[in-house]
Amino acid sequence: MSPHDPLLFQENSTAFDGARRYHTGSCGIRLLSLHPAFYPTFAPVLPVLDLLKHLVRFPSLSRQEGPVADFVEHYLQEAGLPTGRLGDNVYGWLGEGEDRLLLNSHLDVVPPSEDHPFDPFEPVERDGQVYGRGTVDAKASGAAMLTAVLDLARQGWRPPGGQVIVALTACEETGGADNGLQNLRPHLPPLRAALVGEPTQMRPCVSQGGLLILRLEAHGRSAHAARSHLGENAIYKAMRDLQRLEAFRFDRADPYLGPPTVTPTVIEGGSARNMVPDRCTVYLDVRTNASYTHDELTALLSDILESEVHVHSKRLIPVATDPSERIVQACLAALPGVEPIGSPTMSDWLFLHDIPTVKIGPGLSERSHTAHEHIAVADLEAAVPVYQRIIRHYFEG
Repeated sequence: MSPHDPLLFQENSTAFDGARRYHTGSCGIRLLSLHPAFYPTFAPVLPVLDLLKHLVRFPSLSRQEGPVADFVEHYLQEAGLPTGRLGDNVYGWLGEGEDRLLLNSHLDVVPPSEDHPFDPFEPVERDGQVYGRGTVDAKASGAAMLTAVLDLARQGWRPPGGQVIVALTACEETGGADNGLQNLRPHLPPLRAALVGEPTQMRPCVSQGGLLILRLEAHGRSAHAARSHLGENAIYKAMRDLQRLEAFRFDRADPYLGPPTVTPTVIEGGSARNMVPDRCTVYLDVRTNASYTHDELTALLSDILESEVHVHSKRLIPVATDPSERIVQACLAALPGVEPIGSPTMSDWLFLHDIPTVKIGPGLSERSHTAHEHIAVADLEAAVPVYQRIIRHYFEG
Protein backbone atom coordinates (compact mmCIF):
# COMPACT_ATOMS: atom_id res chain seq x y z
CA MET A 1 0.00 0.00 0.00
CA SER A 2 1.27 3.50 -0.81
CA PRO A 3 0.46 6.73 1.06
CA HIS A 4 -1.67 7.76 -1.92
CA ASP A 5 -4.04 4.76 -1.82
CA PRO A 6 -7.45 5.22 -0.14
CA LEU A 7 -7.91 3.72 3.30
CA LEU A 8 -10.93 1.76 4.49
CA PHE A 9 -11.58 2.33 8.20
CA GLN A 10 -13.51 0.21 10.66
CA GLU A 11 -14.72 1.47 14.03
CA ASN A 12 -12.14 1.18 16.86
CA SER A 13 -9.35 0.00 14.56
CA THR A 14 -5.99 1.18 13.28
CA ALA A 15 -4.83 1.51 9.69
CA PHE A 16 -1.43 2.14 8.12
CA ASP A 17 -0.99 3.59 4.61
CA GLY A 18 2.76 3.12 4.45
CA ALA A 19 3.44 6.56 5.87
CA ARG A 20 0.85 7.31 8.53
CA ARG A 21 -0.75 5.16 11.19
CA TYR A 22 -4.31 6.14 12.11
CA HIS A 23 -6.86 5.12 14.73
CA THR A 24 -10.57 5.45 14.20
CA GLY A 25 -13.06 5.50 17.06
CA SER A 26 -16.03 7.38 18.44
CA CYS A 27 -14.07 10.67 18.24
CA GLY A 28 -13.21 10.20 14.57
CA ILE A 29 -9.92 9.49 12.84
CA ARG A 30 -6.72 10.41 14.67
CA LEU A 31 -3.14 10.36 13.41
CA LEU A 32 -1.05 8.10 15.63
CA SER A 33 2.35 8.27 13.95
CA LEU A 34 4.18 9.31 10.81
CA HIS A 35 6.90 7.08 9.35
CA PRO A 36 10.24 8.96 9.37
CA ALA A 37 10.77 8.11 5.71
CA PHE A 38 7.91 10.45 4.90
CA TYR A 39 9.08 13.39 7.00
CA PRO A 40 9.82 16.39 4.78
CA THR A 41 13.45 17.08 4.03
CA PHE A 42 14.82 20.33 5.40
CA ALA A 43 17.10 22.33 3.16
CA PRO A 44 18.41 23.72 5.42
CA VAL A 45 15.57 25.30 7.43
CA LEU A 46 11.90 25.28 6.45
CA PRO A 47 10.20 28.64 5.96
CA VAL A 48 8.32 29.36 9.16
CA LEU A 49 4.92 29.22 7.43
CA ASP A 50 5.64 25.75 6.04
CA LEU A 51 6.82 24.59 9.46
CA LEU A 52 3.66 25.91 11.11
CA LYS A 53 1.50 24.07 8.60
CA HIS A 54 3.35 20.82 9.31
CA LEU A 55 2.81 21.29 13.06
CA VAL A 56 -0.90 22.09 12.66
CA ARG A 57 -1.48 18.88 10.69
CA PHE A 58 -0.76 16.88 13.84
CA PRO A 59 -3.94 16.68 16.00
CA SER A 60 -1.84 16.98 19.12
CA LEU A 61 -4.45 17.13 21.86
CA SER A 62 -3.08 17.10 25.38
CA ARG A 63 -1.56 13.69 26.19
CA GLN A 64 -1.57 12.86 22.45
CA GLU A 65 1.53 14.83 21.48
CA GLY A 66 3.72 11.82 20.61
CA PRO A 67 3.62 12.09 16.79
CA VAL A 68 4.29 15.84 16.71
CA ALA A 69 7.06 15.41 19.29
CA ASP A 70 8.63 12.77 17.02
CA PHE A 71 8.44 15.21 14.14
CA VAL A 72 10.05 18.09 16.07
CA GLU A 73 12.80 15.83 17.40
CA HIS A 74 13.59 14.62 13.88
CA TYR A 75 13.49 18.19 12.55
CA LEU A 76 15.99 19.44 15.13
CA GLN A 77 18.30 16.50 14.53
CA GLU A 78 18.18 16.90 10.75
CA ALA A 79 19.06 20.57 11.20
CA GLY A 80 22.14 19.55 13.18
CA LEU A 81 21.16 20.53 16.72
CA PRO A 82 21.83 18.17 19.63
CA THR A 83 18.54 17.15 21.20
CA GLY A 84 17.03 15.73 24.35
CA ARG A 85 13.62 14.31 25.11
CA LEU A 86 11.54 13.42 28.14
CA GLY A 87 8.20 11.87 27.29
CA ASP A 88 6.67 14.14 24.68
CA ASN A 89 8.81 17.13 25.67
CA VAL A 90 11.51 17.80 23.06
CA TYR A 91 14.39 20.25 23.22
CA GLY A 92 17.52 21.20 21.34
CA TRP A 93 20.34 23.57 22.15
CA LEU A 94 22.84 25.91 20.60
CA GLY A 95 26.10 26.76 22.35
CA GLU A 96 27.79 25.31 25.42
CA GLY A 97 28.14 28.09 28.02
CA GLU A 98 26.44 28.38 31.40
CA ASP A 99 24.51 31.58 30.68
CA ARG A 100 21.42 29.72 29.49
CA LEU A 101 18.33 31.21 27.87
CA LEU A 102 15.27 28.98 27.39
CA LEU A 103 12.77 29.47 24.58
CA ASN A 104 9.65 27.45 25.37
CA SER A 105 6.27 26.90 23.78
CA HIS A 106 3.82 24.00 23.79
CA LEU A 107 2.85 21.30 21.33
CA ASP A 108 -0.62 20.48 22.61
CA VAL A 109 -3.90 22.05 21.55
CA VAL A 110 -7.44 22.03 22.87
CA PRO A 111 -10.02 19.82 21.11
CA PRO A 112 -11.81 21.42 18.16
CA SER A 113 -15.34 22.65 18.67
CA GLU A 114 -18.29 21.30 16.72
CA ASP A 115 -18.77 24.58 14.84
CA HIS A 116 -15.46 24.44 12.97
CA PRO A 117 -16.18 25.45 9.36
CA PHE A 118 -13.36 23.25 8.03
CA ASP A 119 -10.97 20.49 9.07
CA PRO A 120 -9.17 22.12 12.03
CA PHE A 121 -6.06 20.02 11.43
CA GLU A 122 -5.65 20.87 7.76
CA PRO A 123 -4.26 24.43 7.64
CA VAL A 124 -6.00 26.79 5.24
CA GLU A 125 -4.20 29.86 3.90
CA ARG A 126 -6.55 32.62 2.77
CA ASP A 127 -6.32 36.40 2.43
CA GLY A 128 -2.97 36.58 4.18
CA GLN A 129 -4.13 34.45 7.13
CA VAL A 130 -3.52 30.82 8.00
CA TYR A 131 -6.38 29.02 9.76
CA GLY A 132 -6.28 25.87 11.88
CA ARG A 133 -6.22 24.56 15.43
CA GLY A 134 -3.06 25.71 17.16
CA THR A 135 -2.15 28.40 14.63
CA VAL A 136 -2.31 30.95 17.45
CA ASP A 137 -2.15 28.87 20.61
CA ALA A 138 0.65 28.20 20.36
CA LYS A 139 2.22 26.45 17.37
CA ALA A 140 3.00 29.78 15.70
CA SER A 141 5.23 30.66 18.65
CA GLY A 142 6.86 27.24 18.55
CA ALA A 143 7.45 27.41 14.80
CA ALA A 144 8.91 30.92 15.05
CA MET A 145 11.18 29.97 17.96
CA LEU A 146 12.48 26.88 16.16
CA THR A 147 13.07 28.83 12.97
CA ALA A 148 14.82 31.66 14.79
CA VAL A 149 17.27 29.37 16.57
CA LEU A 150 17.95 27.10 13.59
CA ASP A 151 18.53 30.07 11.32
CA LEU A 152 21.01 31.55 13.80
CA ALA A 153 22.78 28.19 13.88
CA ARG A 154 22.85 28.06 10.08
CA GLN A 155 24.46 31.52 10.05
CA GLY A 156 27.21 30.20 12.31
CA TRP A 157 26.20 32.34 15.29
CA ARG A 158 26.76 31.00 18.81
CA PRO A 159 25.75 32.66 22.09
CA PRO A 160 28.93 34.10 23.62
CA GLY A 161 29.50 32.37 26.94
CA GLY A 162 26.04 30.91 26.87
CA GLN A 163 23.49 28.49 25.49
CA VAL A 164 20.10 28.83 23.87
CA ILE A 165 17.72 25.96 24.63
CA VAL A 166 14.53 25.69 22.58
CA ALA A 167 11.96 23.33 24.13
CA LEU A 168 8.51 22.42 22.86
CA THR A 169 6.57 20.75 25.61
CA ALA A 170 3.38 18.82 26.30
CA CYS A 171 0.18 19.22 28.30
CA GLU A 172 0.22 23.01 28.73
CA GLU A 173 -3.50 23.14 28.04
CA THR A 174 -4.18 20.80 30.97
CA GLY A 175 -2.02 22.67 33.46
CA GLY A 176 1.40 21.32 32.50
CA ALA A 177 1.89 19.29 35.67
CA ASP A 178 1.47 15.71 34.49
CA ASN A 179 3.70 15.46 31.41
CA GLY A 180 4.86 18.94 30.56
CA LEU A 181 7.39 21.60 31.38
CA GLN A 182 7.13 20.99 35.13
CA ASN A 183 8.38 17.43 34.56
CA LEU A 184 11.05 18.49 32.09
CA ARG A 185 12.48 21.39 34.07
CA PRO A 186 14.51 19.28 36.57
CA HIS A 187 16.18 17.50 33.64
CA LEU A 188 17.40 20.73 32.05
CA PRO A 189 20.63 22.42 33.12
CA PRO A 190 20.29 25.54 35.31
CA LEU A 191 18.59 28.39 33.45
CA ARG A 192 19.25 32.12 33.74
CA ALA A 193 16.19 33.44 31.89
CA ALA A 194 13.36 32.36 29.60
CA LEU A 195 10.97 33.38 26.87
CA VAL A 196 7.56 31.68 26.86
CA GLY A 197 5.85 31.59 23.47
CA GLU A 198 2.18 32.50 23.74
CA PRO A 199 0.13 34.95 21.64
CA THR A 200 0.86 38.51 22.83
CA GLN A 201 1.17 40.24 19.41
CA MET A 202 4.93 40.16 20.09
CA ARG A 203 4.55 42.56 22.98
CA PRO A 204 6.65 41.56 26.00
CA CYS A 205 4.43 40.41 28.85
CA VAL A 206 6.07 40.89 32.26
CA SER A 207 3.12 40.05 34.54
CA GLN A 208 0.84 37.02 34.31
CA GLY A 209 -2.28 36.39 36.33
CA GLY A 210 -2.93 33.37 38.49
CA LEU A 211 -6.02 31.50 39.66
CA LEU A 212 -7.15 30.89 43.22
CA ILE A 213 -10.35 28.89 43.72
CA LEU A 214 -11.98 29.30 47.10
CA ARG A 215 -14.94 27.45 48.60
CA LEU A 216 -17.18 29.29 51.05
CA GLU A 217 -19.15 27.19 53.53
CA ALA A 218 -22.03 29.02 55.17
CA HIS A 219 -23.53 27.11 58.12
CA GLY A 220 -27.02 27.58 59.52
CA ARG A 221 -29.63 25.55 61.39
CA SER A 222 -32.33 23.46 59.71
CA ALA A 223 -36.02 23.79 60.47
CA HIS A 224 -39.36 23.20 58.78
CA ALA A 225 -40.03 25.96 56.28
CA ALA A 226 -43.42 26.55 57.95
CA ARG A 227 -41.52 27.47 61.14
CA SER A 228 -38.56 29.20 59.53
CA HIS A 229 -38.06 31.39 62.63
CA LEU A 230 -36.78 28.29 64.43
CA GLY A 231 -33.94 27.84 61.95
CA GLU A 232 -31.04 29.85 60.60
CA ASN A 233 -30.97 30.07 56.83
CA ALA A 234 -27.47 29.39 55.48
CA ILE A 235 -28.43 30.83 52.10
CA TYR A 236 -29.03 34.25 53.68
CA LYS A 237 -25.61 34.08 55.34
CA ALA A 238 -24.00 33.27 51.98
CA MET A 239 -26.01 36.05 50.35
CA ARG A 240 -24.67 38.60 52.85
CA ASP A 241 -21.15 37.45 52.03
CA LEU A 242 -21.81 37.87 48.31
CA GLN A 243 -22.97 41.43 48.96
CA ARG A 244 -19.79 42.10 50.92
CA LEU A 245 -17.71 40.75 48.05
CA GLU A 246 -19.54 42.90 45.51
CA ALA A 247 -18.78 46.04 47.52
CA PHE A 248 -15.21 45.11 48.50
CA ARG A 249 -12.24 46.92 46.93
CA PHE A 250 -8.63 45.75 47.15
CA ASP A 251 -6.02 48.18 48.42
CA ARG A 252 -3.26 46.98 46.10
CA ALA A 253 -3.10 46.58 42.33
CA ASP A 254 -0.64 45.23 39.80
CA PRO A 255 0.69 47.98 37.49
CA TYR A 256 -0.17 45.89 34.42
CA LEU A 257 -3.23 43.89 35.49
CA GLY A 258 -4.90 46.05 38.12
CA PRO A 259 -6.42 44.59 41.30
CA PRO A 260 -7.43 40.94 41.70
CA THR A 261 -11.00 40.04 40.75
CA VAL A 262 -13.41 37.80 42.66
CA THR A 263 -16.26 36.11 40.79
CA PRO A 264 -18.82 33.79 42.43
CA THR A 265 -19.33 30.97 39.93
CA VAL A 266 -21.25 28.14 41.66
CA ILE A 267 -23.81 28.17 44.50
CA GLU A 268 -25.13 25.00 46.13
CA GLY A 269 -27.59 25.15 49.00
CA GLY A 270 -30.53 23.33 50.48
CA SER A 271 -31.68 19.75 50.19
CA ALA A 272 -35.49 20.00 50.25
CA ARG A 273 -38.02 22.59 49.10
CA ASN A 274 -39.74 22.68 52.50
CA MET A 275 -36.72 22.88 54.80
CA VAL A 276 -34.61 25.81 55.98
CA PRO A 277 -31.13 25.02 54.60
CA ASP A 278 -28.40 24.49 57.16
CA ARG A 279 -25.59 24.72 54.61
CA CYS A 280 -24.76 26.75 51.52
CA THR A 281 -21.60 26.40 49.46
CA VAL A 282 -20.26 29.10 47.14
CA TYR A 283 -17.26 28.74 44.84
CA LEU A 284 -15.19 31.83 44.09
CA ASP A 285 -13.00 32.24 41.02
CA VAL A 286 -10.26 34.64 42.15
CA ARG A 287 -8.08 35.97 39.35
CA THR A 288 -4.86 36.91 41.07
CA ASN A 289 -1.72 38.82 40.20
CA ALA A 290 1.57 39.78 41.76
CA SER A 291 -0.05 42.40 44.03
CA TYR A 292 -1.03 39.67 46.54
CA THR A 293 0.07 36.13 47.26
CA HIS A 294 -2.62 33.46 47.32
CA ASP A 295 -2.19 33.06 51.08
CA GLU A 296 -2.61 36.81 51.59
CA LEU A 297 -5.83 36.82 49.58
CA THR A 298 -7.22 33.83 51.45
CA ALA A 299 -6.51 35.47 54.81
CA LEU A 300 -7.95 38.80 53.67
CA LEU A 301 -11.23 37.31 52.47
CA SER A 302 -11.50 35.15 55.59
CA ASP A 303 -11.40 38.32 57.69
CA ILE A 304 -14.31 40.03 55.92
CA LEU A 305 -16.68 37.08 55.37
CA GLU A 306 -19.02 35.22 57.76
CA SER A 307 -18.64 31.93 55.91
CA GLU A 308 -15.76 29.55 56.38
CA VAL A 309 -13.19 30.06 53.63
CA HIS A 310 -11.49 26.94 52.27
CA VAL A 311 -8.84 26.73 49.55
CA HIS A 312 -10.02 24.51 46.71
CA SER A 313 -7.00 25.18 44.45
CA LYS A 314 -4.04 27.54 44.68
CA ARG A 315 -1.46 25.88 42.41
CA LEU A 316 -1.73 28.38 39.56
CA ILE A 317 0.19 31.25 41.11
CA PRO A 318 0.70 34.66 39.49
CA VAL A 319 4.17 35.44 38.15
CA ALA A 320 5.97 38.64 37.25
CA THR A 321 9.38 39.85 36.11
CA ASP A 322 10.89 43.19 37.06
CA PRO A 323 11.23 45.36 33.93
CA SER A 324 14.84 46.08 34.86
CA GLU A 325 15.82 42.43 34.31
CA ARG A 326 18.19 41.70 31.46
CA ILE A 327 15.70 39.57 29.52
CA VAL A 328 13.07 42.34 29.62
CA GLN A 329 15.62 44.91 28.52
CA ALA A 330 16.64 42.63 25.65
CA CYS A 331 13.00 42.47 24.53
CA LEU A 332 12.60 46.24 24.72
CA ALA A 333 15.85 46.78 22.79
CA ALA A 334 14.59 44.41 20.09
CA LEU A 335 11.24 46.22 19.92
CA PRO A 336 11.86 49.99 20.07
CA GLY A 337 8.82 51.96 21.21
CA VAL A 338 6.98 48.91 22.56
CA GLU A 339 5.96 48.92 26.23
CA PRO A 340 5.59 45.86 28.49
CA ILE A 341 2.12 44.49 29.14
CA GLY A 342 0.34 42.13 31.52
CA SER A 343 -1.57 38.99 30.61
CA PRO A 344 -4.61 37.63 32.47
CA THR A 345 -4.26 34.20 30.83
CA MET A 346 -2.02 31.52 32.28
CA SER A 347 0.82 29.57 30.70
CA ASP A 348 3.83 27.40 31.52
CA TRP A 349 5.56 30.53 32.82
CA LEU A 350 4.20 29.22 36.11
CA PHE A 351 6.98 26.59 36.10
CA LEU A 352 9.66 29.23 35.46
CA HIS A 353 8.64 31.54 38.30
CA ASP A 354 12.10 31.40 39.87
CA ILE A 355 13.94 32.94 36.90
CA PRO A 356 13.36 36.17 34.93
CA THR A 357 10.86 35.31 32.22
CA VAL A 358 8.96 37.16 29.50
CA LYS A 359 5.89 35.81 27.72
CA ILE A 360 5.98 36.85 24.08
CA GLY A 361 4.67 35.40 20.83
CA PRO A 362 2.84 36.21 17.60
CA GLY A 363 -0.92 36.34 17.25
CA LEU A 364 -3.97 37.60 19.09
CA SER A 365 -4.79 35.76 22.30
CA GLU A 366 -8.51 36.39 21.70
CA ARG A 367 -8.39 33.99 18.75
CA SER A 368 -7.16 31.08 20.87
CA HIS A 369 -9.50 28.10 21.22
CA THR A 370 -12.01 29.54 18.70
CA ALA A 371 -13.52 27.81 15.67
CA HIS A 372 -11.88 30.42 13.43
CA GLU A 373 -8.44 30.33 15.07
CA HIS A 374 -5.97 31.98 12.71
CA ILE A 375 -2.86 34.12 12.48
CA ALA A 376 -1.67 36.65 9.93
CA VAL A 377 1.17 35.24 7.86
CA ALA A 378 2.97 38.58 8.12
CA ASP A 379 2.81 38.45 11.93
CA LEU A 380 4.15 34.90 11.97
CA GLU A 381 7.04 35.74 9.66
CA ALA A 382 7.87 38.94 11.54
CA ALA A 383 8.19 37.01 14.82
CA VAL A 384 11.31 35.15 13.65
CA PRO A 385 13.65 38.17 13.39
CA VAL A 386 12.18 39.59 16.62
CA TYR A 387 13.11 36.42 18.52
CA GLN A 388 16.55 36.56 16.93
CA ARG A 389 17.06 40.18 17.97
CA ILE A 390 15.97 39.37 21.53
CA ILE A 391 18.42 36.47 21.70
CA ARG A 392 21.29 38.55 20.36
CA HIS A 393 20.53 41.53 22.61
CA TYR A 394 20.35 39.18 25.59
CA PHE A 395 23.80 37.71 24.95
CA GLU A 396 25.55 40.60 23.23
CA GLY A 397 23.98 43.62 24.94
